Amino acid sequence: MLLDTLKADLVTAMKSHDAVKVDTLRFLLSAIRNAAIAKYGAASDTALTDGDVMDTIKKQVKTHKESVEAFTTAGRSELVSKEQGELDVLSAYVPAEMSDEALKTLLAPVVASGETNFGLLMRNAMQAVAGKADGGRVSLMLKTLISK
Repeated sequence: MLLDTLKADLVTAMKSHDAVKVDTLRFLLSAIRNAAIAKYGAASDTALTDGDVMDTIKKQVKTHKESVEAFTTAGRSELVSKEQGELDVLSAYVPAEMSDEALKTLLAPVVASGETNFGLLMRNAMQAVAGKADGGRVSLMLKTLISK
């Protein structure tokens, strides 16, 4: 299970005195625990799935990417390097996103369905993509395909 891998990696990072990885994994495990309690309540220890863990990791990756952009814009290079280090640790646990060509191929039938409501189109697209691409990329690709 992915949670077991994260815990094992935390122990390894603690033994190797990798402070950035230790802090990042501790924060991630805490976020996973909080999300599990919010979703499952008292049964959070037994009901947690790899999908739940992956969702939390993706949320953390998105948050760190936004922080890197904000700190870069603000000229805070010391905070950019800190956030980028944490982002690198988290990115190791997220599967690689699909290429633009594969995304176009996957979204072509969704656009061809004739749906005019962008919200419904986006929902159908995200179901088709199934977490293999970021929502921002999917939205941008949909807008490009619709305008053609």
